[in-house]
Amino acid sequence: MTRDRDRIPLRELVYESLRRDLATGAIAPTQRLGEERLAESYGVSRTPVREALARLQADGLVERQPDGLYPYRPRLDELDQLYELRIVLEARGMQRLQTHEPTHNLDPVRVELDTWRALRDNPPEPGPALVAADEKFHTTLLAAAGNAALADALSAVYVRVRPVRTLDVPTPERIATMSAEHIAIAELLLAGAVGTASNTLIAHIDTSRTHVRARAEHALLLTKLAGAVRN
Repeated sequence: MTRDRDRIPLRELVYESLRRDLATGAIAPTQRLGEERLAESYGVSRTPVREALARLQADGLVERQPDGLYPYRPRLDELDQLYELRIVLEARGMQRLQTHEPTHNLDPVRVELDTWRALRDNPPEPGPALVAADEKFHTTLLAAAGNAALADALSAVYVRVRPVRTLDVPTPERIATMSAEHIAIAELLLAGAVGTASNTLIAHIDTSRTHVRARAEHALLLTKLAGAVRN
């Protein structure tokens, strides 16, 4: 692992590398995260690996099993419930935007529209940065409705969904579709077509749930197969 010891702590570099490898699938969901093996892989001692794993466990990206630490293994029932809650929260935000309350502020939505037009023209790589940008788009829409509690609730949902979403590595086509749908939702909202924007938003969330659930089911299948081999 290349590093600049003077500027970035080694534990931070290991943390970011591990997080990236978990997100992109470079580390399989069935792989036990042994400190010695990871230290050898990243060319570091076990101490920064141990610190990075502790942070990843706190993030929900790593979980402890009886025989050690493993990448987070999704629970499909919880995933469905969290996406249902997402729809409830974001649909309520759209309902609020159909009124003319003075608490509405669409200026951040205009900023997001510019952001996603730029991402459409220069597509990002899949990974945590893309997930963060997607989350920011949705929380910005909800915050524009003028109820901070709704936006806070959505952020809390994202904390629990994020470990599952990092298992999903979208194709360039899906990234392009995500960008186009975000742009369409923002343009409709800014044009005052809130009902159509809401319908487009819900369909967009449902599509995301389908893709993430499929990736989660695949990860669970790999986990079961690995368990059968160990037994």
